[in-house]
Amino acid sequence: MLQPLRAALRIHTWGGFALALLLGASYAALPLFALLPHLWGFIAASAVSYVVDARLHRVEPAFIRRLAALRVDRVTRFLARDVLLLMLAVRMEAPEPVLAAGLFVLGAQFGMLVLYTALHRVIRRERALPVAVRNMDMGDAGIPKAPPAMLFRRYLRRMLHLDLPMHAGLLAGLATAGWTFTKAGYAVSLGLSALLLLALAAQVRRARRTPEREEIIATLNRQLADYRPEVALYFSFAAVSRDFMYQVNMWIETLENLDRRPLIILRERASFAYLSRTRLPVVCVPRADDLAQLELPDLKVVLYPGNAGKNVHMLRVAEAKHVFIGHGDSDKLASSNRVSKVYDEIWVAGRAGRDRYQRIRHAIDDAAIVEVGRPQLAPIRLHTEHVPGPLPTVLYAPTWEGWSDDDCHTSLIPMGTELVRALLDEGVRVLYKPHPLTGRRSEEAAAADQAIREMLDADNHRRQSADALPDSAVDPESRMQEIRERLDELAGRNRIGDDAQQTRDARMPEHTGSDEWHALEAEWHRLFWSRTGPSRHQVITGQLPTLYECFNQADILISDVSSVVADFVASLKPYVLTNANDLPDEEFRAAYTTAGGAYLLDRACTRLPEILRSVREPRHDPMALDRHTLKEYVLGPDQPTSMERFNTAVNTLAETALLHQQEQEPSGTLLVPALDADRAGLSRPEPS
Repeated sequence: MLQPLRAALRIHTWGGFALALLLGASYAALPLFALLPHLWGFIAASAVSYVVDARLHRVEPAFIRRLAALRVDRVTRFLARDVLLLMLAVRMEAPEPVLAAGLFVLGAQFGMLVLYTALHRVIRRERALPVAVRNMDMGDAGIPKAPPAMLFRRYLRRMLHLDLPMHAGLLAGLATAGWTFTKAGYAVSLGLSALLLLALAAQVRRARRTPEREEIIATLNRQLADYRPEVALYFSFAAVSRDFMYQVNMWIETLENLDRRPLIILRERASFAYLSRTRLPVVCVPRADDLAQLELPDLKVVLYPGNAGKNVHMLRVAEAKHVFIGHGDSDKLASSNRVSKVYDEIWVAGRAGRDRYQRIRHAIDDAAIVEVGRPQLAPIRLHTEHVPGPLPTVLYAPTWEGWSDDDCHTSLIPMGTELVRALLDEGVRVLYKPHPLTGRRSEEAAAADQAIREMLDADNHRRQSADALPDSAVDPESRMQEIRERLDELAGRNRIGDDAQQTRDARMPEHTGSDEWHALEAEWHRLFWSRTGPSRHQVITGQLPTLYECFNQADILISDVSSVVADFVASLKPYVLTNANDLPDEEFRAAYTTAGGAYLLDRACTRLPEILRSVREPRHDPMALDRHTLKEYVLGPDQPTSMERFNTAVNTLAETALLHQQEQEPSGTLLVPALDADRAGLSRPEPS
């Protein structure tokens, strides 16, 4: 009964669930103690509500958002507590002037909060730029400084907590029957609120000095004219978050190694928060009309990692060649979408990708498909370089439930918990890496995901004594946190200020930072795996450890139909595809290319012990030869390297675009106003 309640409230841990219950209990107790009246009970409940509320914001933000959706937002909670305080004062027969003053202070505080919010929105509107920029010098744009962080960031929390002096003063007055502290508390709360309001009002005049849209775009076009980008990576997704930006981040290092000058074009402002480290110029242009004003006369090739409605805004650039490169090579329908016909070329990893598109008869011209490999797979170590640990390590990486039941390939719902239970019975170590979108559409998937986490955590506790780590003079957690902060700094994720401030401070990078980035990531991974021990189960959910580092740790992969499997093929290690519908082996292998080198796991997991023999007894690995054959079919040959083939494809298409431009008469502006995305017929992106 409690598990469905946790899922409904979006609470991820039992500790968070306990805090949520404590918050509810404190608010239930406040009116009871106010009506009795019971001063010390009210003080205790009030203190608990303040502390627990703040804690839940840090550890269970999804639950706080759910409360807001249920109309129990932060303002409502603070207002309810303050009103109940006044009710307590009435029940304890506080003097009328004290009650009247308290009511006035409470009303004035919330009135000033409304005015503060209005001014905050005015400043945000005035400072909103048509573009946001990274790694280009926008110092000449004349963008004013952002308001001080104390006034602008998390202002609601700051303003609401100014009720603390009033709260404490009135409770002190009720406890002592002397009202000096009460008057002082009223004055401090009212005075600080007014002071912050006046300070923010002074920032409005500065914000109004923000340059007009035309001036900002003109400055950006001067920078683009100096840089002269030839290749653009274009990305859009309506609900951008870290869950989707992997589609861009996976291509950054490949772009940095091109012969041509690359540019990254993003369409959603939230993208910047999750963009990885790069020395490349990055432009975020939310509106199609502003995108149409960018001057990119040297642009020859536009690369698209996903299918999105806003792609049409760039596809109308007739002078450039447009290429769908995707964000993984899987057997899902999205990897052979008819929508891809709108692009000039489709770049796939190997022959398998070409054949997948050819199944869509009369849709994609074979000449438009180019095999370029997967440059991102270089960090994956071969099985011959792998050193096994004391226990077989199984990486279970199920895909998510998809946008609909038609494209639902996840094994979590039909067999996920049974599979993990069987793995634990086999005495192996489990690395569980769910897809970032797991549980977004299906509550069943979310419940299975939570159950697996709890099973692994319980088994870790049983193994704790055997997994005791040696004492170390160095605290790995603190060093890992330092590394994360430096990685965020290199990626530009911890820059202070809004988009306008970050654009104001944008400069060309003095160095690439890639060597330091890779060294820090390697050190972080070394500390992470040594800290957790060689036998401890792990639930991997963040950007670190990376997926490919999990590949390098694993002896075998268990996954569903997804690009994760195609990438793992590069290691030549054994891997397993879940066959949740118990299709005949021949039918399953015929339907999914990557099944050609896979062990197939039935829904009841009866084949699991025999499959694990391929790890425990490496000589007993009947699918080894099939994996070697499949690797070239799916990912292409080892020579020339994927990076060389990708670079050659860019250069060849750029030369073709130049030739076609020379054959045509000049057409004026490069970008023209785009069509409505709804009429473009493009599908939403499909995470692999």
